[in-house]
Amino acid sequence: MPLSVRPTAALTGALSAGLAAVLVAGCSGSGAATVAAAAPDGSAPARAAAAAATPTPTPTPAPTGPYVALGDSYTAGLKIGPQVGEPKGCSRSAVNYPSLVAKALGLTTERFQDVSCSGARTGDLGAAQPTDGGANPPQLDALTPATRLVTLGIGGNDAGFMEVVGQCAKENLVDALKGLVGSDRAASPCRDSYAVADGGDQVQRKVDSAGERLGTQLKEIKRRAPQARVYVVGYPVLLPADPAACVPVLGPTVTGADLGFLVEKEQQLNAMLKRRAEAAGAVFVDLAAPSAGHDMCAGEDVRWVEPPFPARGLAPIHPNAKGQEGAAAAVLKAVRG
Repeated sequence: MPLSVRPTAALTGALSAGLAAVLVAGCSGSGAATVAAAAPDGSAPARAAAAAATPTPTPTPAPTGPYVALGDSYTAGLKIGPQVGEPKGCSRSAVNYPSLVAKALGLTTERFQDVSCSGARTGDLGAAQPTDGGANPPQLDALTPATRLVTLGIGGNDAGFMEVVGQCAKENLVDALKGLVGSDRAASPCRDSYAVADGGDQVQRKVDSAGERLGTQLKEIKRRAPQARVYVVGYPVLLPADPAACVPVLGPTVTGADLGFLVEKEQQLNAMLKRRAEAAGAVFVDLAAPSAGHDMCAGEDVRWVEPPFPARGLAPIHPNAKGQEGAAAAVLKAVRG
């Protein structure tokens, strides 16, 4: 995964119809004002004339490239085959959402460049990123004044989201062991471990910091590709709204309150991405809504995100092929809208 403005409701009443016709005539040089004046009671002829004088907005055509895809492992398609591109350590999939979007738009390989890389943080947009298979050049270097379409999916690694998930599992396991020896279990051991003195938490501070860096990078994208339409792609939901639905998949160790904490943190991350996108004049592509019901605790045939113990060959807590297809559909809807 351009902002549009919907027209206001049609004006009613004689005075409103007359004013609308006068304004249209003043801007277009048409004779609508005369027609409206002849029917001061707001009759059908007056309304028809005013409507005819109002131009119908022409939809903005979808860009035909060049298209540059930027982002982290959720964009790259970690471990989803077939893997393509260099360096190998970026783990880009030939069926990740950028590739599916490019194919749907009919873009040739010369007009599409995917430079996303697993493990990327916002800082890796402007600097080389080391990987096991060599360094990935600064992602923003792929942008030029000719670029017309940019998608960006990043921020989760800045917030340390995968580490937060792991830490929650660890804290709950330790707390469960304490319960076995007679100690009272905490209601939310993971949330407690991230709490800070002012009542906030460390994760939110990381999200806020990531937002500041993202804002800077979005300005740089605009500078390098001033004619491009930019889409900031959010993250799909990892967990269902009802934590109890995850017990068959994750087991009873992690408390419902801590699963709720993880849901809350992801919502904050997506909210930050949306704010930063809108502030930069970019479009935010929401993946949370379309991925609802396709979280890691859903059945294997419907989930978009793999659980901690994924299907063979796939990455834990990352999108699978269905997830990439869902993301591509959301991005295409935004691009074509």
